[in-house]
Amino acid sequence: MASDPSPRNVSNALGGLGLGVAVIAVILTAFALWALRHVLTPLILAMFLFLVIGGLERSLRTRTRLPARAVLPAAMIGVVTLFGLALWLIADNGAHIVAESGGYTAKLDAMLKVAAGRAGLQAAPTIDQLFHQLNPEHYIAAVASAVGDVAEKAVLVLIYLGFLFASRAGFGRKLDEMFEAGRQAEALVVMARIQNGVEGYIFLQTVVGLLVAAGSALIMWIMGLSHVMFWAFLIFLGNYIPVIGVAIAVLIPTVFGLIELDAIWKALAIFIAMEVVHFVAAHVILPRMQGERLNMDPLVVLLSLAFWGVIFGVAGAFLSTPLTVMVMAVCAEFRATRPIAALLSADGRPFDGEKRKA
Repeated sequence: MASDPSPRNVSNALGGLGLGVAVIAVILTAFALWALRHVLTPLILAMFLFLVIGGLERSLRTRTRLPARAVLPAAMIGVVTLFGLALWLIADNGAHIVAESGGYTAKLDAMLKVAAGRAGLQAAPTIDQLFHQLNPEHYIAAVASAVGDVAEKAVLVLIYLGFLFASRAGFGRKLDEMFEAGRQAEALVVMARIQNGVEGYIFLQTVVGLLVAAGSALIMWIMGLSHVMFWAFLIFLGNYIPVIGVAIAVLIPTVFGLIELDAIWKALAIFIAMEVVHFVAAHVILPRMQGERLNMDPLVVLLSLAFWGVIFGVAGAFLSTPLTVMVMAVCAEFRATRPIAALLSADGRPFDGEKRKA
């Protein structure tokens, strides 16, 4: 007759079962997020803007003498104005680049002719010939569809954002009904961690992005590249995509430098100098600031970029770190998921090792 299983064997079996259930839950959750990405993407962007406006609202309330009723409208107007200026900068410089495309085409044809001569080809293809071989109608339709999708999502983001602000007044009463007595404080702690983490990330990336963009703008101006403010703005935006954002953004003005500038060494100098600026900002300045504000493992930042990028596309790439901060804040609150939060953190003590109740 078999003996009863020991408590250790039972504990190991339950632990393995719990791990299996957790893995299955993560896979199902990821699939559900991916399946609902078209609905959730504008909502997540609206929540991100909601947190940004909320942080600016608190900053204005504590650091200015604006009347209490004017603080929120001022914060909303400030954020909307910044986005409007960004769209204007992109549209205006994009129109100038399109208007100058004829000159770019002539220079590209000359570069192709030189390259073909060095390669021993008798006739070099022109840009127009290559363009027609690429079947531009197909890509134009794809671009038009993408632009329409962005416009649709932008409208949904604004609608969701309006409803988030409209429902903010009754949030306290909803919190009382959602949680038992005594648990509301813990829910508020989790939300405060999410808010502080997202605001800390925005502050870090904004400061570092401004430094990289300013240094890159100075380099491009010295070398004589045109549309300096436009390229600097793209580099600033790319900084919000961890790891690869700035590296990719730096390549775009370098390619235009090859076309626009007279000497190839100038374009190479622009690329190398901007990469040096990015390296110093990412590996010297950011880690010192990040250690105080964002307790997240660098490998987790890279993996979260890949994961959320697959789920939500470009929006997921931009918001990969804030979304991971949210996951870490929620996991840190419960005993069963606290090891996950420790794994996501940089030092194994998410949120400064606060004592939490399970």
